[in-house]
Amino acid sequence: MNNRDRTVMTSMRKQRLRRFVFWGAWWALALAGVMLALPVSGQDAASQVQAEVERLQQALAKKPISFPDNPDANRGAGDALKSALKDQAAGRLYLSLYELGEVSDFIYGAWTAMDKAEAVKDSVPAFEAEWEKVSASVTALNRQTQATNWSNTPAVLQALSETAQSMTMPLLEGGRGFAVANEPKDGIFNVGEARGQAEFAAFVASLHLPRKGTAYPLRSLLPELASLQQKVNAAFQPPRSIDLHVQFMLINTALKQGTELDESKSYAGALCQYLKAMHDFGMLDAKPVEPSRQPALKDALTQARRRLDASGRDESIAQLFLEWAESSVTHLDGSAPSADDWKSAAVTADQVLPAYFAADHPLAAPEGASGKVVEITLVRWPYT
Repeated sequence: MNNRDRTVMTSMRKQRLRRFVFWGAWWALALAGVMLALPVSGQDAASQVQAEVERLQQALAKKPISFPDNPDANRGAGDALKSALKDQAAGRLYLSLYELGEVSDFIYGAWTAMDKAEAVKDSVPAFEAEWEKVSASVTALNRQTQATNWSNTPAVLQALSETAQSMTMPLLEGGRGFAVANEPKDGIFNVGEARGQAEFAAFVASLHLPRKGTAYPLRSLLPELASLQQKVNAAFQPPRSIDLHVQFMLINTALKQGTELDESKSYAGALCQYLKAMHDFGMLDAKPVEPSRQPALKDALTQARRRLDASGRDESIAQLFLEWAESSVTHLDGSAPSADDWKSAAVTADQVLPAYFAADHPLAAPEGASGKVVEITLVRWPYT
């Protein structure tokens, strides 16, 4: 995933943040209620992911996303799917699966709004009827997915599935909130996203991919999450808190979700969100990677790859982030990495991977922590 592809996906996240924080209802869409296709029995995971990405590409071709206020939405979603397909073909299975999850809920949200906005309009009963139908479907899907036996599965699949599941109910409740605060049709997008997340979680749980090596020792990461949150809070000072407001929101989103996953004992998902927050926080102060250092950075990624490949335990969560870094500095289209690409890879090598390897050793509670929990409600949307 090169910088352009990452920019597409980051832009989609920013669009959601701006919609939730600043806009009321910027969509007037139409629906394609296409469900994630169940994987064909006997296919390996790579083939399953390829088939699902291609199915969504075909569905988008038949039913393009149409945002009057964002004419590039369909192209952005299509580019994200192309990126996922390219990474799958290049052997970056975990990265391609992550990219699929990043874009699929957006597509489902758009399709649902496109189909239901006109029917719902300003009718609260119509919205509630649709909400109840999707809520029942999401609950059933989540119950099915939660019954998955992850004991012989790569931890990264568990992480991606847990994370997607954890987003479904907040999205549903957020949709209801928008319907009440604005107009009923304004909550439909979130309802579709919730269904997309539930479908993606179930899809990941159905992948045919046995774990290699012994299990990674998953555990609670509340001390690490709390420590990083303190650093983020300290860094949230003007002018950077103003200039990089969206970036801080994305970091806090990952930390909030990681904490909630941890509290529900979904430790694989919590680890992934912690590492994502580490990466995004590191990018705030990342220094340019001078050309003289670039070969050494590539060598460091090669050494990390060898270490993970030679490990006798499941290192799939680290492999996801390593695939991300490798894709940043080695573009499949042969283009040169951008300055941000090099920064991202350096942050992964210097901060994210060390944090991963340190995560199998408990961290002491942050100095001065009282052990008491204080709940703070921020004026922002949690999972965007």
